[in-house]
Amino acid sequence: MGALRALWAAHSVAVVGASTRAGHPGRLAVEFLLHYGYSGRILPIHPTASEIAGVPAYPSVQAAGGAELALILVPAAAVEAAVDDCAAAGVRVAIVGSSGFAETGAEGRAAQDRLVARARAAGMRLVGPNCIGAAGFANGLVASFSPLFSGAQTTLTPGGIGFASASGALGFGTVSLALERGMGLFAAVSTGNEADATALEALAEMAAEAECTALLGYLESLRDPRALRALAASGKPTALLVAGRTRAGARAAASHTGALATADRVVDGALRQFGIVRVSDVDELLDVGDAFALANRPAGPRVAIVTTSGGSGILAADAVAQHGLTLATLSPSTLDNLKEVVPAYGSVANPVDVTATVMRDRTLVARALTTVAADPGVDIVLVCFCVLTGADVDAIVTALADAARDSGKPVLAARTGADHLAPSAAAALRAARIPTYPTPARAVQAAAALYQAGRSRPDARPGQVSLDPVPPAPGGGQEAELKDWLARAGIRVPRGRVVHGPAEAADAVREYGGLAVLKVVVPGLAHKTEVGGVTLGVTPETAADTYRRLRGIDGATGVLVEEQVGPGVELLVGITPSPLGPVLTIGAGGVLTEVLDDAASRILPVTEHDVRDALAQTRVARLLAGHRGQPPADVDAFVDLVLRVAGLAAGLPPATALDLNPVVVRPDGAMVLDAALSAHEPSTTPEEDPQCW
Repeated sequence: MGALRALWAAHSVAVVGASTRAGHPGRLAVEFLLHYGYSGRILPIHPTASEIAGVPAYPSVQAAGGAELALILVPAAAVEAAVDDCAAAGVRVAIVGSSGFAETGAEGRAAQDRLVARARAAGMRLVGPNCIGAAGFANGLVASFSPLFSGAQTTLTPGGIGFASASGALGFGTVSLALERGMGLFAAVSTGNEADATALEALAEMAAEAECTALLGYLESLRDPRALRALAASGKPTALLVAGRTRAGARAAASHTGALATADRVVDGALRQFGIVRVSDVDELLDVGDAFALANRPAGPRVAIVTTSGGSGILAADAVAQHGLTLATLSPSTLDNLKEVVPAYGSVANPVDVTATVMRDRTLVARALTTVAADPGVDIVLVCFCVLTGADVDAIVTALADAARDSGKPVLAARTGADHLAPSAAAALRAARIPTYPTPARAVQAAAALYQAGRSRPDARPGQVSLDPVPPAPGGGQEAELKDWLARAGIRVPRGRVVHGPAEAADAVREYGGLAVLKVVVPGLAHKTEVGGVTLGVTPETAADTYRRLRGIDGATGVLVEEQVGPGVELLVGITPSPLGPVLTIGAGGVLTEVLDDAASRILPVTEHDVRDALAQTRVARLLAGHRGQPPADVDAFVDLVLRVAGLAAGLPPATALDLNPVVVRPDGAMVLDAALSAHEPSTTPEEDPQCW
């Protein structure tokens, strides 16, 4: 177990900056520990007081005999001395709640860096600064001054959901909404400026706890690949709300790949690759958390809908398609059995509409549910109600719970109606472990997340492509040199060579079959087409004039002559650096790459599954299957090419992008038609790329 475990399991807590003054954060922290029944040692630290809130106080953590966890709540100028005291006393984790550090500018960042250096020198982890603390829900360890814990109705409901947030205020506000729902929590951690420990790292450590069964988080960056992989490797369902989808302004990229591999696309790809659900707001995060906590795990994406309203059934079916699930096809025997249950004016096809007759026959839902849930072609059952009144609650809750228990499949409910019509329904459904949502769309969205989080995660090993030793990538980055490098790795490229005279150009065109492509060679030029530097369909007769025109382009040092390859589906394959490691991006290629903006990214290393899954995310993938009578393209050859490129990534110079565009995929294989190597420095400020650059 890591040191951060002390945030929810410490046997002793020091409150540095404890106060005798009512309402002071240092006083509240001591009172919260007492109020919520923390049974470990509480050590108020105050320079002169002998006791605080009835608990003996000490002038320093060392004088108190040390502690596992410290909550530092002193002014910024006094934090450094407090960190030194904690380090000398053997504190494992220090939470710095004080503000006035990196969030204030360069001087504050320098002070923050000093704190981290001192803590690391002592082997102590630092959480914060500028954070609101942490809480363990099973043992009352509330190391926080959040006003949430002052609430007259706030109670700690222990459960299996671990939660971490980079934002303290939003984080504990989310915790309050979770508790209001009745959600049981394992622990909640805020990480503030994340000078040392990150929310992602806290989640990864929670995932190692047997009592923690699922994870939810709010992140403002994704830059810790080791924690991300550890979290994914735990196998526990996880959902993250990652802020900063938009960018204040797009940087000019030196490569097509650089333009496409945006922070948001990399975040999406990485989370999907590791089986982690990405959500877009707090309500969705908690909706997914309810599904994780209450529902069985689905074996597949096939959804059966049972509804008392045709409208709700239609909305649910629309949402099923929207969220990547499929509408289950019910078996003939299931349909026959449903015909004996469902009124003639209802529908036995999926969605199964039992109609408002349920109001007169309370056994109807139970019989329909039992039949549908037993169908082997159904993985997930969604039940949609509209107006559910108090008299109907018991029978319906029993039916739902029985169907979930007997089938072992997830059963979710959409209850569209005012709470006052059935005040006991929410609590009864939660007690029966039925996740319930106010609309069909929200229920389906939660079901889709449940399926995504439950999908098997292939081992993060490179694909099985054996590469002979290949020299490092050529430093000059010229296309001909790059293609020679690619060819040595078993990647197909056109026949070609650089020529330096009109006659030599004509001879090369003849050598390559009488029809060729001529490209200007200009060191450092990323996009040759933008300066008219590429000419197709060159014959021996037109080669000399074409050569002269291309050599007239500013900076030209030669002309590359290549065989002209027949048409196919044009894709892009690229590698760019990122804080999570090298990123593979594949998508629509050719001159319209940025216009189409159709790509998917994955973090290296990748498996064959990762490559095929990323390709399936793109719209251009549909063309590979054959379009309007065209034969299907060789997808296997393209996947092999991508895996070979991924294998070459270790040989790339630091901070560079490899751009293969287009890669033409034809029925007879895949071939790189253009290649470039360029400088690619990720942006470094949240304003440029708020998530991970």
